[in-house]
Amino acid sequence: MMISICKSKIHRAVLTDKNLNYVGSITIDADLMKRADIVPWEKVQIINVNTGERFDTYVIEGKPKSGIIALNGGAARKGEVGDLLIIVAYGLIDKAEASAFKPAVVHVDKNNKPSKK
Repeated sequence: MMISICKSKIHRAVLTDKNLNYVGSITIDADLMKRADIVPWEKVQIINVNTGERFDTYVIEGKPKSGIIALNGGAARKGEVGDLLIIVAYGLIDKAEASAFKPAVVHVDKNNKPSKK
C-alpha cells in the first residue's frame, strides 16, 4: 500500500513579499528549495502560523540566497508580510518503507537563512 507522507518542509519561514497581480504560486529562495528537496512547479501546502490558514499552491524558484518567500496571485490574500509560514511538500511512499524514511526539514531564522535545530 502507498501512503502520503511529509517529504520535506521549510519550518517557520517569514513571508517577505506578496504580489496579487501574478498568475499564482509561492516564490521560494532557490537555496532553501534545494535544502528542502523541493523542485520548481511542485505542489506544496502552505500553513500560515499567524492565521491558521492552510492552502495548496505550486513553487516558483526565487533568487538564491535572497531569503525570498513570496505569495503570488490569489494566494497573496492568504498572508501578510511578516507572517510565519510552514511550507510542506508531500510524496508517496510504500507503507513498508515509511518507518525508515526521514524528511528533509529546513529550519530558518528571521531572515529565512537556514538555522541549526
